[in-house]
Amino acid sequence: MQLEWWYWIIAGFCLIGLELIVPSFTIIWFGMGALVVGVLVLVWSGFPVAGQILLWSVASIVFTLMWFKYLRPEKNRTHAGMSKEGIVGETGIIIRGTDDSYGKGTVRFRISVLGADEWSCYSEQILQVGDSVRVVDIEGQMLKVVKI
Repeated sequence: MQLEWWYWIIAGFCLIGLELIVPSFTIIWFGMGALVVGVLVLVWSGFPVAGQILLWSVASIVFTLMWFKYLRPEKNRTHAGMSKEGIVGETGIIIRGTDDSYGKGTVRFRISVLGADEWSCYSEQILQVGDSVRVVDIEGQMLKVVKI
């Protein structure tokens, strides 16, 4: 029994297409492995079936490992959906001060932070309009800030 080169090419495109239905971003690498085998069998028509299957397995594993180890985008690059890590440490200016300790104020950031320029905040210190502050924690929709 000999597997033709175009069997591998069709299988590769089917696996890559299956990635659209089952978005795991791993099936695509098995499809890429099949495409590699298809091209090799096209070039070397006498390549044995056992070697083809072994090459497909190894190529698929290598592609998958390369993706997860080297090519995958960095995790949490934008901190989307991770409010605490995305906002703690940011600095801003108080635009509405607090009257007393733990009073509610408003801070404005130069760059939009987690989709908003202005946030409600509180501090253990009394904050005046124009004070520079740094975010140290977030509790729900309220930022805890300290004067810098």
